[in-house]
Amino acid sequence: MYRCLQIAVLFAIAPAIAAAAMTPAQRAAILAPATDFSAAEQWESLPGGSASNRERFGREAFSQPSSNLSFEDRATFFIGNGLFRRTWVIAPSSTQTADGLGPLYNARACQQCHLKDGRGHPPAGPDDSAVSMFLRLSVPPQNKAQEELLASGRVSVIPEPTYGGQLQDLAIPGLTPEGRMVISYEEQPVELAGGEITHLRKPAYGIGDPAYGPLHPGVMLSPRVTPQMLGLGLLEAIDEADILARANPDDADGDGISGRPNRVWSLEQNTVMLGRFGWKAGQPSLMEQSAGAFAGDIGLSSPLSPDPWGDCTEAQSACRSAPHGEGEPDGTEVSAEMMDLVLFYARNLAVPARRAVDTPEVLYGKSLFYGAGCIGCHTPKFATRPDYAVSALSGQLIWPYSDLLLHDMGEELADHRPEGEANGREWRTAPLWGIGQTMAVSGHTYFLHDGRARNLSEAILWHGGEAQAARDMFVAMPKADRDALLAFLNAL
Repeated sequence: MYRCLQIAVLFAIAPAIAAAAMTPAQRAAILAPATDFSAAEQWESLPGGSASNRERFGREAFSQPSSNLSFEDRATFFIGNGLFRRTWVIAPSSTQTADGLGPLYNARACQQCHLKDGRGHPPAGPDDSAVSMFLRLSVPPQNKAQEELLASGRVSVIPEPTYGGQLQDLAIPGLTPEGRMVISYEEQPVELAGGEITHLRKPAYGIGDPAYGPLHPGVMLSPRVTPQMLGLGLLEAIDEADILARANPDDADGDGISGRPNRVWSLEQNTVMLGRFGWKAGQPSLMEQSAGAFAGDIGLSSPLSPDPWGDCTEAQSACRSAPHGEGEPDGTEVSAEMMDLVLFYARNLAVPARRAVDTPEVLYGKSLFYGAGCIGCHTPKFATRPDYAVSALSGQLIWPYSDLLLHDMGEELADHRPEGEANGREWRTAPLWGIGQTMAVSGHTYFLHDGRARNLSEAILWHGGEAQAARDMFVAMPKADRDALLAFLNAL
């Protein structure tokens, strides 16, 4: 039944996407942004195509499998979910398939950071856990060899020589955590049209109690909250050519928007590839994103990241010599089979169907969003490849509201930490699908890469650089218009 629906959807709304004889003009017409805002577009209520979650919402909205999976594939999804939720333990353990935690780490399970597959958040206070937020660390190249490594694309950053690429604030017994993230905020008032005053909180970051000596004087810190997990397979299924077609690095059309791709090294393919995942598009595939998270966040080895000590550097000899859990047949802590199951789970976390696509306020808000130029970065629609590895996600018309490209977001959001070809002011456009269900799933409305924005209005007000003009239009709108635009976002 689901496969029949998938075919029906494709031919009802986008016959050119499914038909081999489609012309470029037909395909372009299907994917063109809306110009009529008197009614919702056909099938707009299914942002993930026929894979959209149409059954469970609220707290479970982001944790549902692709609706068009077969019975067997649904079983695979839930096995992967079990591994995603698994709590890892210290080695050696009688539970050899679940040991190897750390020795230095940020969380004991994927689900701890991605609770209910939703967004992370900054600590609410000095006693609150930072488990869903961490600090990336790197330094400028220190010699010609490191300069050549960066230039070749084989590495995206040079890790801090003692503390590695990420600050781990937890450790197994007998070892000391690397330190703790320190955040302070400065309130900044912003006046909106009509006299409304809102306050932004500008964060500053540091590292307290560094346990392994002083950090490099040139260390660069980049705070990151965990992003929502939904729709990742659909993003991976977008043809690279369709993403690159949106790039305009020299702003040839003069609209002030100059998105460009990040190019990063693929361990899977042993070459430089388009980056798609992470806040700066620093990973080319979901498998590599997952392997990096296992290594950096939990301290677990896998076929792509075989070091059993995770992110520990040569300067951290006690960490490297601590017991490790290498009980899998391939000598890793997370076997290739486990990685495939987690990958299938991550690929198939469904985008929830929209439930208010055609109310007058939402439609008016959509017209304002488009009219302000927000879709210059937040591309509404893409079609997924017909040959993608997961057939349930292939040939779908999707609505992620992202171009997956890098954009200069201005000085206020800059972390001044390059990653691959992304400079210190650039960030990948965050997909907006499901954003209105953040409170229901995650219990908060903290947005942007470090959660500084406490609601969607603040998130918009932090936009600068290429988004400055759109941000200023939002500020100048009457309150009723701002409310309508926010209603549209909350309906995604």
